[in-house]
Amino acid sequence: MEEGQLSRSNLESSDQENAIHMLLVPYPLQGHITPFIKLAYLISGRGIMVTLVITEFAHARMMAAEPELDNERYKVRYITVPDGLSEDDARNDEGKLAQSISKVMPGHLREVLEKVNMEGNRVTCVIADPMFGWALEIAETMKVKLAMFWPSAPGILALILNIPKLIEDGIIDTKGSSKIDGKVQLSPDLPPLTSTDFLWNFSGNQSAEAMFQYFLGIQQNMKRSGWLLCNWFHDLNPLVGNLVPHMFPVGPLLANGKPAANLWPEDSTCLSWLNKQPDRSVIYVAFGSISVFSQHQMDELALGLELVGRPFLWVKRSDLIIGGSSKYPNGYEERVANQGKIVQWAPQEKVLAHPSIACFLTHCGWNSTMDGLRMGVPFLCWPYFADQFYNRSCICNGYKVGLSLSPDEYGIITRHEIRRKLDSLVADYGIRANALKLKEMAEQSINEGGSSVRNLDNFILQMKQ
Repeated sequence: MEEGQLSRSNLESSDQENAIHMLLVPYPLQGHITPFIKLAYLISGRGIMVTLVITEFAHARMMAAEPELDNERYKVRYITVPDGLSEDDARNDEGKLAQSISKVMPGHLREVLEKVNMEGNRVTCVIADPMFGWALEIAETMKVKLAMFWPSAPGILALILNIPKLIEDGIIDTKGSSKIDGKVQLSPDLPPLTSTDFLWNFSGNQSAEAMFQYFLGIQQNMKRSGWLLCNWFHDLNPLVGNLVPHMFPVGPLLANGKPAANLWPEDSTCLSWLNKQPDRSVIYVAFGSISVFSQHQMDELALGLELVGRPFLWVKRSDLIIGGSSKYPNGYEERVANQGKIVQWAPQEKVLAHPSIACFLTHCGWNSTMDGLRMGVPFLCWPYFADQFYNRSCICNGYKVGLSLSPDEYGIITRHEIRRKLDSLVADYGIRANALKLKEMAEQSINEGGSSVRNLDNFILQMKQ
């Protein structure tokens, strides 16, 4: 596909000159692209023209996994742009990717807007990732309305929006370093957090100070944006909405069987396997697209699932192990052949909605968290990095729908800890009751007249004005 080329050019509109046309611009990582695509489906379902700007690399990877992605029946069109990296560059180096994107993406977005506007379907609104602060200037100069879509959790949003207050109150300094011990309450409907939960302390190869300045910039971007869309429902954390005006929770966002930015082909054989399992018996294990383990840690996970003795569905990516391919413990596959099903990727919404699922062993990424909350499934939390640690606190201490795994003195989650916590979780009727209550609240929010439906209606109305 050529740079700036529309993957589908014949989308019809009854009044193209006056119709709303929304241009969505996600950050090119799966955890951002997936909710943006789900948002695109939601908006296009209202008869609104939607175009999604995505990097050539990400689009090619998704098309290889899901060839139906560009099917015009989904009413979302794609424009691809370069990410500034060569074919041989690794996209899992987030610092390198971010640096390249910041250089090339502003020019690409301006060119895309000019090209689309010349074709007659003028863009009336850009919905950008908060990581793209430069989109504000482009929207202002081109006289286009700009909204931002926050793809992560309400607790993380509250943390970032509260950065100036944390500095003012002497809790952190201007470099993001904690100045006090103890816990911080960001909002009455969120669990308190400690300095270990601060997002910028999980920075990988980047310095904590550099990451803090980056998140401070995101805070300023969201304050400047006229509208902020979010992937949760109002009743999940109702008071977080007081932190910023013009906030529109429109979740939980669902693909409902449509392609949603998978990087690996889904193995649908797991659904027929689930059909053969008793209700609420299966442990679903999935760690998203970027979590990695040592071989020792993966061995403990594998043996822990075996020890529990329950059926399990394990999504085990080919790149799950640090630095190479993984090996199972001796004789493992033969021993669990009748107990477990191991796939490289799974249709997660369908899996979590299946009556055979008992609980969800997860990395606590927000997309997975919302999928689990929507389906009323209890969580066993195993966060990997960044926002996932505070998401765990919200799941376990805020929403009270899960338990957390604890490492031993060597930093390993042992097989015995996995068995102990899974046994406790499956037997905890209070957690299951809380999960089912949140499921009902989530369903109400996206049903006719629900809060998320009203919020989307209100947002669209404001885009028409």
